[in-house]
Amino acid sequence: MRRALIALAAVGALVALQLPAAMASSPMMCPGPGAASSARTTCPSADPNQALYDQLTTRLNSDMARALTSVHQLSTALDLAAANQQALTSVIASQEARIADLEAQITALETQIADTQGRIDVERAQIASLARAIYRQPDSLLVLFARTGNLHDAMVAAADMVVAGQRAHALEAKLEADLAKLEKDRTARLAELDRENTVMSQLSGSLTTLSGLISLQSGLTTQLVALMGQLTAAQGGLRGQPPSVTAALAQLLEQQEQDLIARAYQAAWNQAQVGAGLAMVTRTLPVGTTLPGLVLSWPMAGAQITQPYGPSTLYLEPPLGQYAHFHTGIDLAAPFGTTVKSAADGVVVAVAITSVGYGNYVIVAHGGGIMTLYAHLLEVDVKVGDKVARGQRVGREGSSGLSTGPHLHFELRVNDQVTDPMRYLPPLNGSKTP
Repeated sequence: MRRALIALAAVGALVALQLPAAMASSPMMCPGPGAASSARTTCPSADPNQALYDQLTTRLNSDMARALTSVHQLSTALDLAAANQQALTSVIASQEARIADLEAQITALETQIADTQGRIDVERAQIASLARAIYRQPDSLLVLFARTGNLHDAMVAAADMVVAGQRAHALEAKLEADLAKLEKDRTARLAELDRENTVMSQLSGSLTTLSGLISLQSGLTTQLVALMGQLTAAQGGLRGQPPSVTAALAQLLEQQEQDLIARAYQAAWNQAQVGAGLAMVTRTLPVGTTLPGLVLSWPMAGAQITQPYGPSTLYLEPPLGQYAHFHTGIDLAAPFGTTVKSAADGVVVAVAITSVGYGNYVIVAHGGGIMTLYAHLLEVDVKVGDKVARGQRVGREGSSGLSTGPHLHFELRVNDQVTDPMRYLPPLNGSKTP
């Protein structure tokens, strides 16, 4: 963003300051009055194109003022979004794990409560059975002695009956105490779960707000695209000026274009991160997806690989690590308008219709931090939040955005890191690689 501001300010300074200076240092020559056609003097009158230059300067300054106003209005929100996005995603993941742990604890407590209640019911049945047995015993120890014929055996039998009754009651009391503690723990966990769910709702609201901020960023990108087009058109008005002036302006416009493309790419993945966070909150992401077991399907039938993943010599490819230009996915070419399909089960987390960078694109989250991008589409056939199955149509191949012809840019990211998708795709029979 700062580079864009510097570039815009430099263009304004260039137009506002260098044009008058250039015109002053390069006076126009015209035929003097009554002189031969070969004799020339300096024109005393003003440059006939001065009005055009003034109009151009005013127009550019007005356009830049509008763009700079938008940047100023959004800078605080976008800085906050950039700083908090990854942290918010991590908090949501931790919160999700915390809620899952609490739910597991509650389930375990409910199982223990059911088991304890079952044991209490068994003990009560045994106590009732023992009570009936005691009731049927003779009241008189002499009668019991007469039946057994042995005083010792009679006393032992009576004592055993009493001890058994005492133990049964003690066990029942302990089980009831355990049951009360388990129910208390369950109540506490349920209350904690309610609190955590409230926090999760708040986090979801924050993600929604962040999504709105990113939409504003997309709007700003559109404004800058329009401004860049106007500046490019206005460049023709600088013809006839010293080469240093036009070369400097061309360089600044080129830098703006690179900056704009880089921001467009980042906006797409910012939107995807927000969408993935919302899918995590709503628990719509596929579960159990891991990179070691990942198997992708080809997103277009009968396609050919026209550009592989890796370092590139294309000037407008973004930098990555030690490489000045890096192609972050693979390009697949097929007949114009070929159906583009999801490479695996997932949830659509980002969709955009743009004229820069990826152009019209769809991003699908597959769980486990894995996402796939389908860019430069002719049309988009899904919306954010849609669940898609492997092989389900998400759009049609096109040439929107930064594209030199009909193709699909297919990209794989794992935890927001670019990854070569060829490692997870089956062999493409009959394909041609550059």
